[in-house]
Amino acid sequence: MAKKTVKALVLRTAGTNCDEETAFAFRHFGAQADLIHIQRLFERKADLKDYHILAIPGGFTYGDDIMSGKILANELRLRLGEDTRRFISDGKLAIGICNGFQVLVRAGFLPGGLNGTSVSGGKADMDFAQTVTLTYNDSGKFEDRWTYLIPSGRCVWAQGIEDILFIPVAHAEGKFVPQNETVLRQLQDGGHIVFRYCNEKGQSAHYPYNPNGSVDDIAGITDTTGRILGLMPHPERHFHFTQHPYWTRRDKTGMYGDGAQIFQNGVNYVKKHLL
Repeated sequence: MAKKTVKALVLRTAGTNCDEETAFAFRHFGAQADLIHIQRLFERKADLKDYHILAIPGGFTYGDDIMSGKILANELRLRLGEDTRRFISDGKLAIGICNGFQVLVRAGFLPGGLNGTSVSGGKADMDFAQTVTLTYNDSGKFEDRWTYLIPSGRCVWAQGIEDILFIPVAHAEGKFVPQNETVLRQLQDGGHIVFRYCNEKGQSAHYPYNPNGSVDDIAGITDTTGRILGLMPHPERHFHFTQHPYWTRRDKTGMYGDGAQIFQNGVNYVKKHLL
């Protein structure tokens, strides 16, 4: 019997970058990672249903015209909405990194319907309503720096991650803002907040530890299923130990950097639940 393979679709379009690094991370843990241009999905030369993981990597899709990730979000929602909804309802995984996170929130896939419904089903979320956004950094400039993250909440992608992570950000529109206090409380009480910015001791801290001014230091969230993750920091940029800016001064404890387990968790989940 042929061995089944975890298959990840790394979505590309004009302005995408970090796609090769994202594909590398999945491939390292044994997945087949295909870089697929969105036009191939439109033309049905590739089909989302043939994959277990959808990854939307970082970049500046379509030059971030209108606002960051908005055009790609509209394409996902209007042209591939039913395909994506079916993909999630089939129990599959999705991750959006930086620009990919912006895409997922502007398309309404994150946080999806709160109060127990996800974008894959439930009357409350059929309109892909956007309830959170990512807007301009409080600093008024592009932030390219390393940040500390503390895990919280529950999410397939963050299973077993208990230590503070050190992962870089690179964005101009990364400030996480919920629609209102009710949405913020739903995110907090429902365990949707997966990562928060912090200082090196794991404490809440202002700029530059919170690089953009995100409300409640939110750096990454999940939907009600825990299978969709969006985060502004770039785990694929700290995949290997030597990518740490001070790696030569640290005791070598293994080959992996702090972002690697996120990708390993995704691949392991598919192996356990979907193959």
